[in-house]
Amino acid sequence: MKNFLSVKDIGDLRVAVEEARQVKRDRFAFSELGRNRTMVMLFFNSSLRTRLSTQKAAMNLGMNTMVLDVAQGAWKLETERGVIMDGDKPEHLLEAIPVIGSYCDIIGVRSFAGLVDREADYGELVINQFVAHSGRPVVSLESATRHPLQSFADLITIEEYKTKQRPKVVLTWAPHPRALPQAVPNSFAEWMRAADYDFVITHPRGYELAPEFVGDARVEYDQRKALEGADFVYAKNWSSLGDYGQILSTDRSWTVDAQKMALTDDAFFMHCLPVRRGMIVTDEVIESPHSIVIPQAANREISAQVVLKRMLEKL
Repeated sequence: MKNFLSVKDIGDLRVAVEEARQVKRDRFAFSELGRNRTMVMLFFNSSLRTRLSTQKAAMNLGMNTMVLDVAQGAWKLETERGVIMDGDKPEHLLEAIPVIGSYCDIIGVRSFAGLVDREADYGELVINQFVAHSGRPVVSLESATRHPLQSFADLITIEEYKTKQRPKVVLTWAPHPRALPQAVPNSFAEWMRAADYDFVITHPRGYELAPEFVGDARVEYDQRKALEGADFVYAKNWSSLGDYGQILSTDRSWTVDAQKMALTDDAFFMHCLPVRRGMIVTDEVIESPHSIVIPQAANREISAQVVLKRMLEKL
């Protein structure tokens, strides 16, 4: 595996999930792979699970890790070409990236959408420059449009908890006080379609995701209808794509509560975390025995370790 940016880079999902099971049975079985290898992780945005899980996965494989908070621990970086750098950004990515590459064997990058310029965000300006200029394998720790390590962990979790071969998985929009990117729902949709589950997306009108991510998934604007018979309910907020980055609704009737979950087939509740209680989901649902948000988060270590293992095997 040269780079890990989307579901297309993981190959056969059944093989990947079986590899995840193998890693989970013995997380240190491949600890010699990373000896004398170094991973640099760059965070242009805040992180808890991604930072800790990826660093732990690298350590399980025997790697050295270096973590850089770009906003706090480095020069501010210019990302645009052709600009006159007379502002507060003294270094350009085009110099910083190859320098970083010279210090490591694998690079992880986390850079959210700005939610101002749709074309720039969906062009993946930042992470694509690392791919082009670092000379190293690049792992997406969440980009403007995708969060593949999260989605891989979601898949692993569903495979662990499913009770039927082709479960019904529902991705439901839920209200949030801030404008959030589409990266998690975009990525989740890609992975669920690739897994060939019975996959449904439900959201208010105006919150349609980009067609390249939705594909042939069923879109249902009636949340209650979408939830009927669901085996897994994945709640997530995202801002508008059409009115880019805008909050069109904070309708609390979309909050996932016990009445909504009663429409399902004893579904498991999922969320990528952090979650706004009372907005996205009620306390009753997230604290119920069918909430699997903690095992889901724990699988972030496993998804990252499978990806890093494959990269190390190719070095």
